[in-house]
Amino acid sequence: MLMAAPNLDESIFSTNKKIRAKFSKITLKDYTNIFFSEGKPITRERRNELILKYQPLIRYVAGKLAMRLPPNVSPDDLMISGVIGLMDAIEKFDPTKKIRFKTYAEFRIRGAMLDELRSLDWVPRSIRKKSTELAKTYQRLEKEFGRPAEDREVAEAMGLSMEKFYKLLDKTKNITFLDIDMIRRKMPEKNNKDPFELVAGDSETDPSIILNKNEVKRILAEAIIALPEKEKLVVSLYYYEDLTMREIGEIMGYTESRISQMHTKAMLRLRGHLNPVMEEITHNFA
Repeated sequence: MLMAAPNLDESIFSTNKKIRAKFSKITLKDYTNIFFSEGKPITRERRNELILKYQPLIRYVAGKLAMRLPPNVSPDDLMISGVIGLMDAIEKFDPTKKIRFKTYAEFRIRGAMLDELRSLDWVPRSIRKKSTELAKTYQRLEKEFGRPAEDREVAEAMGLSMEKFYKLLDKTKNITFLDIDMIRRKMPEKNNKDPFELVAGDSETDPSIILNKNEVKRILAEAIIALPEKEKLVVSLYYYEDLTMREIGEIMGYTESRISQMHTKAMLRLRGHLNPVMEEITHNFA
């Protein structure tokens, strides 16, 4: 997932420090220097050793995705795809780009799992359409008001009762926001550029790539800062602290369902802000 590091309010970060003591996230050693320092191809034995070492990461990413998926999607299937993604990462990793292998591997693992989900087409087209309509409504209203749109305002704009509005949020909550899969879909298939270059290449020299990456980061940072406080905290805890919706609910004193709705609204707002720049990136890559 592409997430910039905006200058969020200090109050949120101070809250996060307290949270780290209560909820631990996965810790995994980075093996870049051990396995890739010589610049030689990885042998089959070393590759198998690396796959074993990164099994916890595959399990973690699969579990995190599975929590937001319907029961018919098996975490085991995601883990199989994750192994394929990890093998792809081992084959394509370039240590000269000054990127940690752990970071690159997680990107490839998640991307492979998302490709599997896309092939399953597990989100009905009607729900995707409603999600797009919601994002555009948030974008239009917030541009008009110059502030975050409230639930009732969005519901009225869409001709929905509050009950139907919240049901719609629940139906669209499983649609992933601005993951690498989204960037890949927006890029022309003839393009051979690795989308990872767009979000993690510290040594990138192509001026157009740098401008695109910086523009996405700038707009995303501004959009996150402009979120309502509770939604901003949910985003921070979910993406920066890797907490689950249930854990965030415990911290904030809300039900898991309520936290999920806050997350969905935040993602819809951010998506509305980012759609124009994503279209520009698509044009530049054409």
